[in-house]
Amino acid sequence: MKPVATEMPVYVAKAELFRALGHPTRIRILELLVEGERPVSQLLEETGVEASSLSQHLAVVRRTGLVTSSRRGSAVYYRVNDPTVARFLGAARAVLAGTLGRSAEALAHLDESP
Repeated sequence: MKPVATEMPVYVAKAELFRALGHPTRIRILELLVEGERPVSQLLEETGVEASSLSQHLAVVRRTGLVTSSRRGSAVYYRVNDPTVARFLGAARAVLAGTLGRSAEALAHLDESP
């Protein structure tokens, strides 16, 4: 039996979250949904992935609780469930920028070495 989220240590819950976000398509989906709610048809256009693949990725981020969906007529709309997702993605971008900046500085230093 899988432990309930409230019973699992925070580091395990974090690992599950990062595992769910471990695909570029899922990150792109979140980036798009942070901008605003979108129907699946628009997400298909904007991500450029096949419908079956998008469906699987949406199911993963929905299971994490990061997004929710609602049906309007025949269309299914997705939205970010928590506004802190935008800050989380921004923090990831800042970490990446810092890491890449340090890497670029190290490479420049190596190029300057005799």
